[in-house]
Amino acid sequence: MKNVNPVNWFDINVSNLNNAKEFYETVFNIKLIDFPKEFGKQSGFPFDPKGINITGALVEKEDFMPSSSNTVIYFESEDCVTEEKLVVKAGGKIIRPKMSIGEFGFVSIFMDKDGNTIGLHSKK
Repeated sequence: MKNVNPVNWFDINVSNLNNAKEFYETVFNIKLIDFPKEFGKQSGFPFDPKGINITGALVEKEDFMPSSSNTVIYFESEDCVTEEKLVVKAGGKIIRPKMSIGEFGFVSIFMDKDGNTIGLHSKK
């Protein structure tokens, strides 16, 4: 697997799928796709099946336990500040405002309504 990005999927566990969908659709201005009922309560993030990209899903868990020490998933952004402004409006919390990571650009870290820690990455 030379020169291949090994990341291709992620699950974000949530307590209430509808609330989580509303949060992520608001912050990223996207429409999530509901999966078939036999998959359980899940909604997927949009992606281009012919493109080189990764995607994942919000997964409602009956025994969900909020934790801010989950794996951090970074979403690509034009400018982290754009989504930062929407996080609080959507019910989340900014943990680390936009900061430089040198030649690699910038990151922000926020917490969604279920306590998941999520990152943003931008080049500017």
